[in-house]
Amino acid sequence: MTVDAVAVLSGYKRAIACGLALAVLGLVIAHGAAAADYPSKPITIIVPYAPGGGGDAFTRALAVQAQEILGAKIFVENRMGGGATIGVGSVARARADGYTLGFVSTSPVVVVPNFFRVPYDPATDLTYLSRFVVTACPMVVKGDSEFTSLEQLFAYGRTNPGKLRWSTAGINGAPHIATEAALREQGIKSAYIPMQGSPEVMAGLLGGTLQMGVVCDYAGPLAAGDIRALVEIGREPVPDLPGIQTFGELGYPLAPTIFYGLIGPKGLPDEVIVKWNETVRVITSSDSFKQIAQRLNGNVAYLEHADFQALMLRDIAEMGQTLKALEMVK
Repeated sequence: MTVDAVAVLSGYKRAIACGLALAVLGLVIAHGAAAADYPSKPITIIVPYAPGGGGDAFTRALAVQAQEILGAKIFVENRMGGGATIGVGSVARARADGYTLGFVSTSPVVVVPNFFRVPYDPATDLTYLSRFVVTACPMVVKGDSEFTSLEQLFAYGRTNPGKLRWSTAGINGAPHIATEAALREQGIKSAYIPMQGSPEVMAGLLGGTLQMGVVCDYAGPLAAGDIRALVEIGREPVPDLPGIQTFGELGYPLAPTIFYGLIGPKGLPDEVIVKWNETVRVITSSDSFKQIAQRLNGNVAYLEHADFQALMLRDIAEMGQTLKALEMVK
């Protein structure tokens, strides 16, 4: 090969390398510009539960205010099934540009992956953007029940193996697993009756099919005296349940916090995270959102991304370790 040919070939190589570098640089600049202009088109928030529930209502309330702050249309899409894992899986597989986000609660990320194969790794495949609400999920009995305390209920369960009939809004959700762990710790064999949703549990309780239920949508029946709360299954006392102790205070092995938050796929741009953190912070500080939370018996409990992400990674790890120690999973 002549010197001129070598020079020409070398020039081609430099040109190709330069072209690739410029192309990569162009993609980086375009990505940065897209993130800086975010949002420039409609956003979809996937709710992995049916319309009408607490998570759906909170998401729609959040979306209405977020539209005004962000200046973009926000659509809420209900994508149910698989104990909320189908909807969460859709978020995990979405493009990481901030235009597909999701509502998340405790069960599909902290509890369910310990029992079933799910289409995501809750510790690595999701960005935990912001937490906006924690909600109580008390153990309740009928208003005129013979059981006026947790001690009485558990005493009945111990002396009547297999006869205590109870349920939660979903099998293998956080309320189900935490309650099952408490019953095992007390040496109680019980009859869990699978049901779908708090309304079905409430109907079973009031109709006599159940003796006890664990529900997060309880405010109306509690205020009317139709039900009585015995204990809150979470860690911390709940303002709208004065005098009611918690699993955390009583030292039971699982005391999950039932939270509502916003997630996205892993790898969201920093600019998207910052915008949503500020948006959710402003919304949860507003009187209108606080009023909605009170009406839906939730407690505003904002956490920004870094704190929410760290908390979730801790809770995911602790749940897995505790379930194995209780021999509830292998």
